Amino acid sequence: MTLFDGIYPFYLQKRKAAVFDVSTIIVIVVFLTFACSFLLIIPGIRGRVRLYWTLRVLLSLFVGVVIVVVQFTGDWETGWVQANTSYKSFSHALVNVDIGLHVGLAGVNVTLMGNPVNQVNETINYNEHFAWSLDANYDHSYSEGLEKGLPNPILYVAEKFTSQSPCGVHRQYRISGRYASATLWVAFCTWLISNMLFSMPVLVYGGYMLLVTGAFVIFSLLSFSTVRNSPMCLIQFGTATLHTDYGGSFWLTLVVGLLCFVAGSTVVALHYFNLDLLKTVFDLREDTVEEYQEMTEVYTNPHFVSKRPPPS
Repeated sequence: MTLFDGIYPFYLQKRKAAVFDVSTIIVIVVFLTFACSFLLIIPGIRGRVRLYWTLRVLLSLFVGVVIVVVQFTGDWETGWVQANTSYKSFSHALVNVDIGLHVGLAGVNVTLMGNPVNQVNETINYNEHFAWSLDANYDHSYSEGLEKGLPNPILYVAEKFTSQSPCGVHRQYRISGRYASATLWVAFCTWLISNMLFSMPVLVYGGYMLLVTGAFVIFSLLSFSTVRNSPMCLIQFGTATLHTDYGGSFWLTLVVGLLCFVAGSTVVALHYFNLDLLKTVFDLREDTVEEYQEMTEVYTNPHFVSKRPPPS
């Protein structure tokens, strides 16, 4: 393909994975390192407490890694359609392709894969990323795609999300994605605080912070869901229409939010109704238990005076 035969050439462009990219892999590797380090020391813990420690640590790491990873994934909203459509400008050739749309908090990925992959003497296998994060300009990325001669289906889908598009969804997706991302970062901070409170130990307040973490996770989902309440433009290829629905990252985030509510409610309930079981789960010794109870009284009653004898 050259400019001289009337067909514009396709230039190489930096690609981004539709779901997982380098940032996601780095976060997962870091949390897996923490998990492996803990598994190395777990044989030194005796008895039934070993199981409690394993469940607590792995559950906490799972919550933390999901809260961070979904910030970088691109499958909060996904959709696929198979269609016969034109492949490039100034050509009447039709190709049979699968067209995918993957919406994340920081942009969209448009996937184009041929059925079969090799058609019209070319390999049709594209995945292009168009970002709307704070340090990116979506319209500029779209203009670069036009200059580089991306396939028509990709440009058609990407054009729906530009700020000048009659669809008018660019601002809604960008703002809802930023609010969802900011809320998730707050949830990550409260998750860190809950772990610090569990290690002090001030268990009931750690349970409260887990509830706060779950609340912020749910708020992020509500923020992203506001886009679904607005009318969407049809993304149509002939008689086929591309429909989108919530993706894996959305449902995984929902699971983590509910998990935080369940874990936090369990800790708070055990504190008030079965303190002995809570002490067993968190492996508290008798002297630590008395100290924990006094710390709880101090937080709830500023006039509390300790009755424990001073250390000799």
